[in-house]
Amino acid sequence: MFKKFVLFPIAALAFALVLSACDKKEEAAVAPAEQAPEVVTLPAPGSDAKAWQKYLAAVVMQNMQGVKTNRPYMYFVPEGAGAEIDRSNQLENVKTTVARGVLPGNMLAFGGPDSSLTANMVVDSFAEAGAGTFKDVTVLFVGAAVDRDRVEQALTTSGATFRFAEMK
Repeated sequence: MFKKFVLFPIAALAFALVLSACDKKEEAAVAPAEQAPEVVTLPAPGSDAKAWQKYLAAVVMQNMQGVKTNRPYMYFVPEGAGAEIDRSNQLENVKTTVARGVLPGNMLAFGGPDSSLTANMVVDSFAEAGAGTFKDVTVLFVGAAVDRDRVEQALTTSGATFRFAEMK
């Protein structure tokens, strides 16, 4: 008699767990289809940094294919004469990151209102990168097509996977 009282609750619990697992699979299958990628338009020249950062974040999220982490290293390169110190400090930080190395499966993303300044940041940061030290690491450059080739060339020695997104 005791066995009947014990087996019934265990069977009911197992059945409830199986049903709840089925519901979660259906929810998970529906969720991605409902989510449309965020479309952010290119901010106007002279727009504030927050608008550019939001744009960069959206472009990065659209280019995460093959990246194993969900937290890429994002570098917003500010424009203007007043931001020279910020760019200099950022360059030193990125050079330190490049020298230290980044684990495979990660992404470094660079973008800002001035494509030439952003390209300079990438080129200068990877100038001393060791051969093959960025194998299986994706580097995304968000900029103008005229700067694409020199950024791609600067990454060649490091072994990084180059990805380009044209600002538009």
